Amino acid sequence: MASYVREAARNPFVLKISMLAALGGLLFGYDTGVISGALLYIKQDLGAGSLAQSWIVAGLLLGAVAGALIGGRLADRISRRWTLLIAGIVYVAAALGAALAQTTGQLIAARVVLGLAVGAASAVVPLYISEHTPPRIRGGTVSYNQLMVTIGILVAYLVNFALRDTGDGWRWMLGIGAAPGVVLVIAMAFVPYSPRWLMMRGRRDEARAVLARSRGGDEADAELDEIDSVLSQERRHGLRELFGPRLRPMLIVGIGLAVIQQIVGVNTVIYFSPTILTYTGLDASDAIAQALTVGVTNVVFTIVAVLLLDRVGRRTLLIVGTAGLTVALALLALFFGLGWKDGAPWVALVALVLFIASFAIGLGPVFWLMISEIFPLAVRGQAIAVCSVFNWVANFFVSYYFLQLIDAIGRPATFWLYAGLAVVGIVFFVARVPETRDRTLEQIERELSGGDPAPGAGPSGSAPAAT
Repeated sequence: MASYVREAARNPFVLKISMLAALGGLLFGYDTGVISGALLYIKQDLGAGSLAQSWIVAGLLLGAVAGALIGGRLADRISRRWTLLIAGIVYVAAALGAALAQTTGQLIAARVVLGLAVGAASAVVPLYISEHTPPRIRGGTVSYNQLMVTIGILVAYLVNFALRDTGDGWRWMLGIGAAPGVVLVIAMAFVPYSPRWLMMRGRRDEARAVLARSRGGDEADAELDEIDSVLSQERRHGLRELFGPRLRPMLIVGIGLAVIQQIVGVNTVIYFSPTILTYTGLDASDAIAQALTVGVTNVVFTIVAVLLLDRVGRRTLLIVGTAGLTVALALLALFFGLGWKDGAPWVALVALVLFIASFAIGLGPVFWLMISEIFPLAVRGQAIAVCSVFNWVANFFVSYYFLQLIDAIGRPATFWLYAGLAVVGIVFFVARVPETRDRTLEQIERELSGGDPAPGAGPSGSAPAAT
């Protein structure tokens, strides 16, 4: 931890632009968290049944699928910076539209537009940060995005708590979401272009000027030469090439991480944690209050992940974290299956906290970090967009069908299903996911595409320990 803090302190420029770009994560985090509390009141005010509630939650996710694809293409065409700025503008307009909605149809439409902005930001923020950051601190720095997501969720829970007993409070809950969008728009006006995007456009002098602010002159030149070498060996790839045999191993890892991150049920916990807590007998107000514990835990353990990713490694945290959330899901299944509601109602909250803590140190940050590391520069924007689309599609299906799954097979079977899928995820991580710690993006590309191992890698391909 200390080594990460020391190294990060030597790069104030990288830290500043990373935190500003990571405000894009705040958009997703706030809107994810706020709907969990607002939904308890929307269903009364607008007369939303289970199906309408599912669409209110899932409308954002449908928009995010399209937003991720559009964001990936825009990131390559007009730059990562301008894509994030446009996403912020769209988000502000849609958040205000959601707050003013008079029918469930209007609310769903506004949340679809919100999803466009959230999906674009989710695809572009990790890409932008990773392309600015030295390998030694890239794990922690790219994870600022996930940290901002968790902070956004916690802020949303606090807003839900503060407004839980006010008339039309859900409108204020949704409308306040415009604020992080405004901040993102302002922030993007002051950050530089990505050096790798500048190199793709043949603007080497500008790329060197950006890199020189976070590296020494010799280190900046060496990195530019490495980027140039990779670009000279690659032609422009379309989606057909992305799905071709050379890039397929990378894509399998990226899509696998994208889908597994969602099918373990994380967003059922985020979107529906107050709803789950009402299953234990709490009323809406008390459930929202207890959900604050989940939000605080999410932030605290994401900070732990930021400090450990460049020390312990991505793969280790991924496996350990997923094992922990599997235990939590089994505990929830036992809670509902054995009727502990009356004898030990606190078990449900403990299980939710364990689940979110385990997710926050593993699947939460590692998925977004690794998809920003493993793909070639020439297709990185499109590849991250494809992985983001799979992530949002999986998110949609899991979130949309959660309440319906509960009705169809019951609460115990639903959580046992998620636990089983988490075990499948662990097997996949052990078999297919590499360690990318302490390597440049170009070294990772060469190794995963079947080229020479990264310099300094051991016989198994693992990187030397970070110092």
